[in-house]
Amino acid sequence: MKVEVKLFAVAKQIANAESVAVELADRATVGQLRDALVAQFPGLAPVMSHIAVAVNAQYSADDVILTADSEVACIPPVSGG
Repeated sequence: MKVEVKLFAVAKQIANAESVAVELADRATVGQLRDALVAQFPGLAPVMSHIAVAVNAQYSADDVILTADSEVACIPPVSGG
């Protein structure tokens, strides 16, 4: 299945895109999505453990199963003052 992933902040900069399509096996998990993103964009490796993944507007653990119509976003930590 193909999942569209929205990227923000440093993830967007590394991928040089606001969103990317990721090919995954049916019933793939968020953890497998993380692995696929790092394979597609190796520059994400150092920050991936700090990126929150939201599925259908809910922060999701790595064992959450994705579907082709899942709305997925990778949200790096944000700081400011």
